[in-house]
Amino acid sequence: MKKIKVLIVDDSKLVREILGEVLAKYDDIEIVGAAEDAFVARDLIKLHTPDVITLDVEMPKMDGITFLRNLMRLRPMPVVMLSTLTTQGADITLEALELGAVDFIAKPRSNDLMGNLNEFNSSLYEKIKFAASVDLTRLVKQAPTTAVEPMFGGVKLEHEIIALGASTGGTEALRLVIGQMPKDSPPVIITQHIPESFSKRFAKRLNDNSAMTVHEARDGQQLLRGNVYVAPGSMHLTIVELKGSYQCRLNDSDPVNRHKPSVDVMYNSLLKLDSVKVYAGLLTGMGDDGAQGLLALKEKGHYTLVQDEATSMVWGMPGVAHSLNAYCAVESLPKIAQIILSEVRQRSSVKKFAKVRSENATP
Repeated sequence: MKKIKVLIVDDSKLVREILGEVLAKYDDIEIVGAAEDAFVARDLIKLHTPDVITLDVEMPKMDGITFLRNLMRLRPMPVVMLSTLTTQGADITLEALELGAVDFIAKPRSNDLMGNLNEFNSSLYEKIKFAASVDLTRLVKQAPTTAVEPMFGGVKLEHEIIALGASTGGTEALRLVIGQMPKDSPPVIITQHIPESFSKRFAKRLNDNSAMTVHEARDGQQLLRGNVYVAPGSMHLTIVELKGSYQCRLNDSDPVNRHKPSVDVMYNSLLKLDSVKVYAGLLTGMGDDGAQGLLALKEKGHYTLVQDEATSMVWGMPGVAHSLNAYCAVESLPKIAQIILSEVRQRSSVKKFAKVRSENATP
C-alpha cells in the first residue's frame, strides 16, 4: 500500500506534535517532516516531495498566504489549511481556497488540545486522504467575471428560483457561477457546506464579485429578483410561500447527511411549492448530500443540472446525482451559469408565448 506523504507546517510546536500524533495512528499516512516556518518547509518539500501539506496561516518570517501563493506558482501540490474560526481566519481561509488550497479544517481550540479530539482526528484524516487524490492540473482555473448587462428585460420572473448546492471546492465554484449572473437574474438560493463563522464572510466575497446582491440569509427574508441568499453555516435554509411571495425560513433541526446546512433540506422545501419553477444545480463536493433532492426535483418536472467530473474538485455529490439519473444536463463549471440562465429565458418565453396564444385564441 502506497502511503500518503504528509508535511506539517505550523509555527506552534504543540500543534505540530498533536498533528503528528493524530496522523501517526493511520497506516496509510507517512509524516515526512514538520516545519515551523515557510523556509524550513521549502527545504523539506525539495527533500521529500510530499503528497499533501497541512499549512498554518499565521507563521513568522513568511505568512501562510504568501507561502501558498508562491507554492501554487512554482510547485503546485494539495494543501489543507489549518484555520481559526474567527472573522479574520475566515477571510484568510477563503483567500487560500481562491489561491488553490484544496480544503481547510478548523484548528483545535486550546481547551480541546488535551481533551477528546476524535472528531478532529477523523476529519483531518478524511481531508488529507481526499487532498491526496486531487489532480490540481486538471481543475479549471478561471478568473470570475462579473456580468452586469441585464438579460431578462421585460420578462416577468415571479415564480422562478435558482437553487445551488455545493461542498468541497464549492466556494470557488460558486464564486465563478454567481459572478456570471446579471443583476436582473431570478433569486438564487445557496447551500454550501461551511462553518458558522465563515458563511457571512463567504456571502460578502460573493457580493464583492457579483452584479447581484448577496446576503447571508435571514429568517423571513423575502426572495427578490437580483438577489442571492446563502444559508448560514449553522442552519438549514428552506423556502416557503406566503401571501404570493417566497421567503427564507431558517431551520435549526438536526444535521441531514451529516451536514447543517444540508442541500437536500433546501431542495426538499422547494418540492412543497406548487407554483414555483426551480432551476437546481449540484456542484462539486464530497458525499451524497443533495443527490436525492435533485432527483425528486427532476421527477416533479423542474430543471436539474450537475457539474461534470472534469471540472469538479471532487465528483462526490454531483457524481451520486449522476448515477441516479437526477439531471437534465451535465455541464462544465464555466458554462453552468450560462446554461441555467438560458434555460430560464427559454422556459419563461415558452410560458409567455403560451399565455399570449391562449388570449388570442378564437372562441
